[in-house]
Amino acid sequence: MVPGASVAAPARPPGDNVPAMSGALRAARGWGPAKPERTLRFRHTPPDRGDGLVLLGAMRAEIARLYQGLDLDAPAMPRAGPAELSPPRGAFVVGYMQQTPVCCGGIKRLDAHSCELKRIYVAEGCRGRGVARALLEELESVARGLGYSVARLDTGPRQGHARSLFESAGYRPVADFNGNPIATFWGEKRL
Repeated sequence: MVPGASVAAPARPPGDNVPAMSGALRAARGWGPAKPERTLRFRHTPPDRGDGLVLLGAMRAEIARLYQGLDLDAPAMPRAGPAELSPPRGAFVVGYMQQTPVCCGGIKRLDAHSCELKRIYVAEGCRGRGVARALLEELESVARGLGYSVARLDTGPRQGHARSLFESAGYRPVADFNGNPIATFWGEKRL
């Protein structure tokens, strides 16, 4: 390469004049990496205090909007509170971009070898930047560190983007394992 020369990005397909698109779509078209735009740093935090509590509040509000007032703590819903998402058998992480909390997720023990990934949430303004995939990878890494060899999760019919992410990350459909009355996809992955 000649010093000072630049490398041109691949040309966009004819008629494609969409300047703002997700990082994943840009990567699929060969225009750049599907990575978070800024460095994400994860911290273990309690789910019932501080940044974890704030993010979970936003997630609960979004779920209530998506599913007409659904209460995640209703008796029919699978349990995923502080007791389930805390050490020694569980965990809860918050992801930060430049000290701003932007995502969270937890790990709940199912049995000695299996865990469930719960409360996976990315703040609305940070979606489409690879944050959800980075969060999922972090949760899987933490689960492996806790000794789990299988991760399971679920999602509902109004969260197609989540199902697409989970399937693209290797989660395969399994039978209902947690009795979640609104879930339409239950997935499992060997870690």
